[in-house]
Amino acid sequence: MSVSEEGKISLITINQDSGMPIWLQLRHRLVYLIESGTFVEGERLPTVRELSVKLGINYNTVSKVYQDIERDGYINSLRGRGTFVAPSHDYDSSGSRDEAEILTDDYIRKCLELGVPAPRIVSLLKRRLDEFDK
Repeated sequence: MSVSEEGKISLITINQDSGMPIWLQLRHRLVYLIESGTFVEGERLPTVRELSVKLGINYNTVSKVYQDIERDGYINSLRGRGTFVAPSHDYDSSGSRDEAEILTDDYIRKCLELGVPAPRIVSLLKRRLDEFDK
């Protein structure tokens, strides 16, 4: 692994004390690094094994995240060659989205996948925000 690859891997961090599941933290961080241009189109990502060892997390967790972001068009896995950042037309690579927007998009996408109607998502968010304001 080159120095630049090691440097980029160090940008991927997991907070073991966070209430957010590890796989979701990893997913959000990888998506952010791709969308912000830190990992550029065509760049090879660390292998599942490299990332699981570096972060001290389960191999299957990293594999799940890679499968999830591949399904969303951020990466392409080429058997025997590695995993690479997908062409930028497959996702918004403008870098104009911050982590909060990415997290919000992921939340909305997951709710919709669960079959939660859009008005219910809005009411859930409003209610939770009101509870935080108290």
